[in-house]
Amino acid sequence: MTGGPSFQLALYPGLTAKAQIQTSRTCPICYGCRAKGDIAMDNPAYPLGHSEHELERLNTQARYVEPATRRFFREAGVKVGMRVLDVGSGAGDVAFLAADLVGDAGEVIGADQVATAVAIATQRAKAKGLLNVSFRVGDPSELEFDRPFDAVVGRYVLLFQADAAGMVRKLAKHLSSGGVIVFHEPDWSGVRSFPPAPTYDACCRWVVEAFRRAGTDTNAAINLYRAFLGAGLPAPQMQMQTFIGFGAACTDWLKVAADLAGTLLPKIEQFGIATTAEVDVATLAQRLRDEAIASSPMIVGRSEIAAWSQL
Repeated sequence: MTGGPSFQLALYPGLTAKAQIQTSRTCPICYGCRAKGDIAMDNPAYPLGHSEHELERLNTQARYVEPATRRFFREAGVKVGMRVLDVGSGAGDVAFLAADLVGDAGEVIGADQVATAVAIATQRAKAKGLLNVSFRVGDPSELEFDRPFDAVVGRYVLLFQADAAGMVRKLAKHLSSGGVIVFHEPDWSGVRSFPPAPTYDACCRWVVEAFRRAGTDTNAAINLYRAFLGAGLPAPQMQMQTFIGFGAACTDWLKVAADLAGTLLPKIEQFGIATTAEVDVATLAQRLRDEAIASSPMIVGRSEIAAWSQL
């Protein structure tokens, strides 16, 4: 991943977030929705389902989002020896990343309300030989633990919550004094292409509109800031990272976007956003790739945004 220009972006009065736009011929991805394999808390607005097939799709996408999450967690202060709670742990990818950061001297507990996801995560931890990672079924904001945590982390969780501030407030109660809470969420407000790539632009529009009509706001920057302040926490530090690619180098991201549109197809049809024939899931990824190669437009993907506060 090659670095592009780095600059300071004032998002809100009194808040400065470091934003890096990184241009790369290898297009490190901007990962569809819930890329880590996480499962949202039971929330009527969550439109992606919890099937094993969906877990596998998200598990695949986790490979692309992992570098951004790792960077955010390190910046937030997750380090060796910490005890960490992973919120909405899904198939375990973020818990495994956190375990790598805290090392053998640390501990990670993942919590998710979906028993199937917890079973898969537990099996994966065993297969990896991770002795410092465990998983529990339940709402992590309501569960009781034997002692507090040094960090509470989550990825692609808050955007699916009806009361994100309320959830953050409850989760902060699990922290010890001086502990940190950090969330990494997606933001689709900047996706675009230039010169315009009609199929890509339509695919992104289908995804964003399906989420919007299902009650999910994909503007992470504003929502994260509101959630932390609404929870009564100190104004968070925030970072944003966006990936840009060109031509065939965007193949992986375009496949992720196509797969997400396929997962959302029932909602896309239900809300009258597009028809099955228009989306044509079987050929969508190839059509996106062909379009990108034919005209080599600049493809701007979703942004990855993190916010964290220390108690």
